[in-house]
This record gives sequence, C-alpha cells and structure tokens, in this order.
Amino acid sequence: MDDKAILKAARDGMSKAIDYLGKELRGIRTGRASTALIEYLKVDYYGASTDLRDLAAISIPEPTQLLVKPFDPAVKNTIAKSIETADLGLNPVVEGDAIRIAVPSPSAERRAQLASQAKKLGEETKVAIRNERRDAVKQVDTLVKDKSNSTSEDQGKAVKSNIEDLTKEKISEIDDSITKKVNEITTV
Repeated sequence: MDDKAILKAARDGMSKAIDYLGKELRGIRTGRASTALIEYLKVDYYGASTDLRDLAAISIPEPTQLLVKPFDPAVKNTIAKSIETADLGLNPVVEGDAIRIAVPSPSAERRAQLASQAKKLGEETKVAIRNERRDAVKQVDTLVKDKSNSTSEDQGKAVKSNIEDLTKEKISEIDDSITKKVNEITTV
C-alpha cells in the first residue's frame, strides 16, 4: 500500500463515520416532525422484524405531525403498537387506513437530555475519526520502516501532516454538525 492509498483509505473511513453521525442526528427529535424518527422502527411483520419504512409510506402533512400509510392495511394496528412501545413519547392514532402521529414539543428537561445525547454521538464519532488517524499513521510508519519500497522519512512526514490536516477538518465538521443540532433541539 502506498502513501496515497493510505490517505484515501483514511479519508473514506472518516467520511463513513461522519455519514453515520448524520443519520443518527436525523433520528434525534427536535420538536418538528421528521420521518427519521420512525423510519427504522422495527415492526413484527408476519414473524419478521422489519423496518417501518419498508412497510409504509411516511409523510409530514404538518410541521408537528407524521402520517403513516401502510402498504398492507392489515398491519396498521401492529405498526401503531410498535410506535407506542418504542418509548419515543409518540401516541399514534389509527384513522381508516392511515396512522396519524402528533409530535409534541419536548420538555426543557427532555431537550437537555437530547442535546447531551447529540454531544455524546459527536464525541463517539470523534473517537472513530481519531482511530482512523491512528491506523493511517501506523501504516505510514510501517511503510517508512520497510526498506523494500521507496518511501523516505520526509515523504512519511508529509503524509502524516496530510492525515493530521484531514483529521482536523473532519473534527471541525463534527463540531459544526453537533452545534447545529443542539441549536435545533434547544430552540423552542
């Protein structure tokens, strides 16, 4: 593996960690309705644990309301029961072939919990980024020590510098995402 491949692998790993953080942050409730709140909710569908998004169309008719339209109307009561038992603080109401869910604004205490949850996710992602950096630096060190290739110590230092710059850039992205999400959560 050459120095360019090491840098690319580190960049890819860091990008995956940030993408995962983005998905997790979308699932944190802010007071506005978001389909991400319930998309990946598991529903027992004829004995198989299935994501809600695979069983129903989820839409946002109003800023504080979700509408779930099951593809199979026979499963609507099972979906409603899964939403109730998911401990999201949501109360589904079955109306005909659809399920309406009013998304209440969280209390101040709950907002503080959600903000700390978002910050914790940010810290976990920073750890993942730093682990990618550590692994890449180890690979560069191994490459420099291996005398069978043409990588010099100066080239190794340059690659390490690039890895460090990339790490700082990605950690800055994480901080920006977390700050934005915490502001969303705490704004009433």
